[in-house]
Amino acid sequence: MAILKILEFPDPRLRTIAKPVAHFDAALLKLVDDMIETMYEADGVGLAATQVDVHKRLLVIDVSEDRNEPLVFVNPEITVLDDSLREVKEGCLSVPGFYEPVTRPEHILVRAQDKQGNAFELQPEGLLAVCIQHELDHLNGKLFVDYVSALKRQRIRSKLEKQQRQPA
Repeated sequence: MAILKILEFPDPRLRTIAKPVAHFDAALLKLVDDMIETMYEADGVGLAATQVDVHKRLLVIDVSEDRNEPLVFVNPEITVLDDSLREVKEGCLSVPGFYEPVTRPEHILVRAQDKQGNAFELQPEGLLAVCIQHELDHLNGKLFVDYVSALKRQRIRSKLEKQQRQPA
């Protein structure tokens, strides 16, 4: 397994819309393992393939307390089940150090495939529902900073660009 480089805002590659996964093969299994390892190494609860510059409809999530129950969603699609909304302060591995309130649907249905290509459905709640929507946004070229004001987004962008210019 390998730790992958996570792209950081405002990298334009984060705006790429991911393509459906068509081949469930050894390369996909390796990518899933590498993404899970990268997510844990970065102390995240979710990671979309777009964030590691792989533009496939794939995301991994682990919201378990012990961080040992990774979930894999290939070609995920959500359906909003009702009008109830929930505001949660979100952060992102691609926007390190920033947390902003985002309002999202509270009740969703997720249809996806596992890493072997088997279809499944899930009606997640709480943090899992938020994470799935957040990571699915990545696959559609959207970031959580797109939900904040243009002024706040520009401030975040400026701070991250300044940090990225600093020598390591």
